[in-house]
Amino acid sequence: MAKIKSHKATAKRFSITKTGKVKMNSSNRRHKLGIKTPKRKRQLRCNAYLSKSFESTIKTLIPNK
Repeated sequence: MAKIKSHKATAKRFSITKTGKVKMNSSNRRHKLGIKTPKRKRQLRCNAYLSKSFESTIKTLIPNK
């Protein structure tokens, strides 16, 4: 039987925590940073968690994590 391969692009962007949540980096941190306030940029440094509706999709793409 063939191995289940993980989707590499998804594996680089998401990780699964020990409790089963899907962790990701916050968006809006790439460009146009001069417009954003320092408080907003500081808060975007933290990791974000994926909503419950998308969790099952991501978990099927990265089964071995």
